[in-house]
Amino acid sequence: MIYVIIDRTENMKRALILALQTVVLCAAADLPTAKPESVGFSSDRLQNFHSLIQSEIDQKELAGAVTILARHGTIIDYRTYGHRDMEKSVSMTRDTIFRAYSMTKPLTGVAMMILYEQGKWLPWQPVSKYIPEFANLKVFSGFDGSGKMILVDPEHPPTIGEVMSHSAGFSYGFSQSPVDAMYHEKKVLQSANLHEMIEKLATIPLNYQPGKGWQYSVGMDIEGYLVEKFSGQTLPDFMRDHIFAPLRMEDTGFFVPEDKRARFAVNYGAQPDGHLQPVNAGASTPTDYREKPGMPSGGGGSVTTAEDYYRFAQMLANGGELAGKRILSPGTVKLMSSNHLAPSLLTGQFGIGQSIMRRGFGYGFNVAVIFDPPEAGLSDGKGTFFWDGAAGTWFWVDPTNDIVFVAMIQRMTSSDNHSLEYRSHAAVYGALTDPSK
Repeated sequence: MIYVIIDRTENMKRALILALQTVVLCAAADLPTAKPESVGFSSDRLQNFHSLIQSEIDQKELAGAVTILARHGTIIDYRTYGHRDMEKSVSMTRDTIFRAYSMTKPLTGVAMMILYEQGKWLPWQPVSKYIPEFANLKVFSGFDGSGKMILVDPEHPPTIGEVMSHSAGFSYGFSQSPVDAMYHEKKVLQSANLHEMIEKLATIPLNYQPGKGWQYSVGMDIEGYLVEKFSGQTLPDFMRDHIFAPLRMEDTGFFVPEDKRARFAVNYGAQPDGHLQPVNAGASTPTDYREKPGMPSGGGGSVTTAEDYYRFAQMLANGGELAGKRILSPGTVKLMSSNHLAPSLLTGQFGIGQSIMRRGFGYGFNVAVIFDPPEAGLSDGKGTFFWDGAAGTWFWVDPTNDIVFVAMIQRMTSSDNHSLEYRSHAAVYGALTDPSK
């Protein structure tokens, strides 16, 4: 009798496993897969990329990762590495939820471009046309003899296009400038809501004349406010209705509900000795994501999974459509993903981390753009656009080679994050042995 019970138990286990596998297959039924060789990649040479990620985990410099590589709309490499929680020895899974941080910016860019297609705004319009609080913005121009700030009028009002390309004169509070000190003093990113943030920004001067510099900024949070004003919805609700739901990005949003908390990856920081330790993000963004935020950050407030973000990136690669759901037109995607910085800004003087604005490397609307790869010193295809997040997430879309790549990790502000990102480009393109396929 005991043997019968064991046999039935094993049968039940096998049936449960089969059922779970069926659910997983159904969940991604609209994401086709194929072998790398069928689209010009070498499986053997992709091992260089796998080793790149795994070596950081083996050296305990990274807890875990999920990566997705696709070509011609077909996933050819989908891997999990390491752990989402090292202390509890919980393995990384495909459905792990990650803090996207600044990879929220492209999401907000698409939200803005949806509204652009609705005729709500134009790139050359002054942002003050829609945010009257910005009508009297001044520009910081040094100090007078008594140590008082010299404030001058902008040579032209900052435009929406400049806000979206980080060239309007706004800041983030990251540098040591007197203007950035005001961002900290007024706690811009800790505002109760987006309108309060706008009111604070209206009292802070611009760092430089609009269009005359490039500085990573709160521009995408300003965009979040514009999305709410243009649409009459909150930023999370607009994104849910117009991006997340149509693309079946079921685990993407601005908080992690209780029934999904077990899948939320631990966020780590690299200590001086290289040891990883769980960290909080700091005061600029939510640290626990348990509730809907009062001030949803279009610059860094979302959470997502690798597969969800792949759906978003593949939509862009397809010219604005995925699985029969059109989000944008091809022309609008092209506008968003083209360089909008003047040559005078592409001198190597401006940038963030290892993303330096230089010859061949610029910035579009909410994404960086590699418009001349040899000049930029990169092997990507012409027109590749991308961005990353503070915890090390990154993605790119290469329209020339029809490649989409997404990587999710949770390692805050490590000096190796951007290095790993760019090294992954080299390893992936090193495996593209027949681009003609």
